[in-house]
Amino acid sequence: MVDYGLARRATLASVLAGHTTVADVCDAHPYLLRAAKFHGESTDIGCPICRKTKLTHVTYVYGDELGRYEGRVKQGQELAEMAAEYGEFRVYVVEVCQSCGWNHLASSYVLGTGEPRTRRGRQARAGE
Repeated sequence: MVDYGLARRATLASVLAGHTTVADVCDAHPYLLRAAKFHGESTDIGCPICRKTKLTHVTYVYGDELGRYEGRVKQGQELAEMAAEYGEFRVYVVEVCQSCGWNHLASSYVLGTGEPRTRRGRQARAGE
């Protein structure tokens, strides 16, 4: 598991010191804001910039075995199911403020069985 808390603190310190503008850190892409609104998971963490709303976590999954599910937003309960089905995939959790647009990578980690996923579908015939 990689926690990006130190990078988050450095970014916030840079904003408070005036080296980075609020516009530079509150630049969430419209798709990320939409994902936060419809698929995100609420937290009890207040936004460090606007202090108006609580942050939302948006969780993305990536991995060679995921096929068409790669790059999709997943909920916590779906991750447990996927961890039992796939050999390995990476999870990225992004914190998003739907009010001001603050967004920052909160953490990333690897899930899976540790075994390569067996291919499903037709069996290979002798001679192929």
